[in-house]
Amino acid sequence: MTIHDHPGNKRIDAVRAFNRFYTRQIGLLDEGLLKSPFSLTEARVLYELAHRDGLVASDLVRDLGLDPGYVSRLLKKFEERGLVERAATEADARRSSIALTPAGREAFAPLNQDSHDQVRALLDRLAPTDQERLVKAMRTVQDLLGDKPEPKIPYILRPLQVGDIGWITHRQGLIYAQDYGWDATYEALVAEILGEFVKNFVPQWESSWIAEREGEVVGSVFVMRKSPKVAKLRLLYVEPSARGLGIGRRLVDECIAFSRAKGYKTLTLWTNDILGSARRIYQAVGFKLAEEERHHSFGKDLVGQTWNLEL
Repeated sequence: MTIHDHPGNKRIDAVRAFNRFYTRQIGLLDEGLLKSPFSLTEARVLYELAHRDGLVASDLVRDLGLDPGYVSRLLKKFEERGLVERAATEADARRSSIALTPAGREAFAPLNQDSHDQVRALLDRLAPTDQERLVKAMRTVQDLLGDKPEPKIPYILRPLQVGDIGWITHRQGLIYAQDYGWDATYEALVAEILGEFVKNFVPQWESSWIAEREGEVVGSVFVMRKSPKVAKLRLLYVEPSARGLGIGRRLVDECIAFSRAKGYKTLTLWTNDILGSARRIYQAVGFKLAEEERHHSFGKDLVGQTWNLEL
């Protein structure tokens, strides 16, 4: 393998190729951004001043990663053109806050609108589903490269929506293959169970909960009717990226509360002994091991377990 064939170098080349592609797409190589008299950096500073109050020069240096001397010269140029004005801050009279003047806002308005229209034109070339893919990919780049604070609400629970069944089937099949080496017959089983759930759904006796975090499905669970007195908890899972937030326990608690409210006497479930995290949740809320049996499924020798919770 030569140095050029190293996987790390191929990834670097891919990122650089994307950068070249995207700068062409949005015209960053043009002399003026969006055929305006402003460079990209100047437009970015105007944007910050238009959308944030009380900014000082050091805020622009820090948040935009700019050289202090460059920021000072740029702001002086803006002042000379009547685009910005300074005022002493209340906290420190030696520091000046910077704001756009009416002329500055008038100069920024068409630039902002042209940028909006440019992105709209870019998106309009794509079908709605492809627009969602593009936005999701961009959000992924931000998540991975940005200093992102933890969301104030770590997750929400919502009802089942169109598209969830296929996604949950896909993710469960993939996660169990990666974590435990299970083959495609497990994914087929999940598809079969969820297909039957949708086709035969009885809302007064059955339910589902989807955990969502920042627009992404990160877990789910289902309660299905086994008999008039017995409900069955099925297909509990939590995405690896969302573990540690208490989602698994919350999903199980919802199943228990629902089953009790509907008058079921027992909540039962079937699992395998290697699924340690799930078993610990079941034990913590009071499930008791009823029986276990060795079996060969999903390409592996496993020990299946039935757990019951008396309601």
